[in-house]
Amino acid sequence: MTSNRHDAIRTQSVCLSRRSMLGACLIASFGGSILLTGCGEDAAKKTAAAPAGAPAAGAAAATNVAKKIGIVQLITHEALDDAVRGFRERLTELGYAVDGAAGKDGKAATIDLQNAHGDTATLQAIVSRFVSNDCDLIYAVSTPALQAAARATRTIPIVATAVTSFERAKVVKSDAKPSGNVTGVSNAGPIDKQLELLLSMLPQDAAPAIGVLYTASEDNSLVQVERLRAAAEKKGVKLVETAVASVNDIQQCVASLAGKVSGIWVPTDNVLASGSPILAKSAAQAKIPLVAGDLSFVQGGCLATVTVSHYELGRMTAEMGVEILEGRAKPGDMPIGSAKTTKTVWNKAAAEALGIKIPEGAEVIG
Repeated sequence: MTSNRHDAIRTQSVCLSRRSMLGACLIASFGGSILLTGCGEDAAKKTAAAPAGAPAAGAAAATNVAKKIGIVQLITHEALDDAVRGFRERLTELGYAVDGAAGKDGKAATIDLQNAHGDTATLQAIVSRFVSNDCDLIYAVSTPALQAAARATRTIPIVATAVTSFERAKVVKSDAKPSGNVTGVSNAGPIDKQLELLLSMLPQDAAPAIGVLYTASEDNSLVQVERLRAAAEKKGVKLVETAVASVNDIQQCVASLAGKVSGIWVPTDNVLASGSPILAKSAAQAKIPLVAGDLSFVQGGCLATVTVSHYELGRMTAEMGVEILEGRAKPGDMPIGSAKTTKTVWNKAAAEALGIKIPEGAEVIG
């Protein structure tokens, strides 16, 4: 994942002419959502009328019909932004004209990118609109976004990432054989390696107790905490768990761990990721090293991570989406994918503040 990269998303407005007596369309603007290009394109733009005796328009112009892709993102933070960026860039590389880029063999896609800003009701409204606009593909970024999309439709293909467990989210029958309209790429990270990294930072005489912060309402986080418990039990490490309901709880929860633990671990968690600067500052003030499940935390000031690249996950998901759009595969027959590589990244400023030496040759930011 490329650090410190943010996509500038521009809100576009659509002016409707009143000259015609045929009526006007009203496009609802979801609270806090971002519109690039609507899924619901005018039918007249899809095909041109064929002259008498010519082949059917659908056969002649099929490659020129822009595919309608709805992208629903739960909230703004580095990991999810990277997953969207990777998807869009890979889509272009695979020959699709996006936002005016030149396509290959007439292939094009209109993208409707919407951000729910953490609001569940807005998520549902976004995906409902995708369904009513008859999108060809929905790209869901995060577990809550995927669950909302899966509730909204059983027919429109859905690809997703930033999801730890598709099975746990109850949107597929199994990772090996989804058997429905959902597939994608898991963002499950190497939790055992994250624990090993955190333990390696602690003094030899430190009590083997690790603090765990997570959002109890996120299935993504619960799966990771369960895996951490199993890894910690094997190593005889005690865990002190505390759950947050919102970003506002972070500072108090970290302070409650001071004096009780020697280090803190946090999963790939959307609420915590959106408040990573607060998390980093709170851990630094308590003089507690913190290892996180995702790079976005380190970019926000936390100490270190062993992680997958959400940018790469987005690219992998785009490849699955294209297979579906071009009729070469069905979601139900495509096993859930996973990251091919992981990397360890340190935050230089956080390490210096804690007096921790970063291993030579390690990837460093900050």
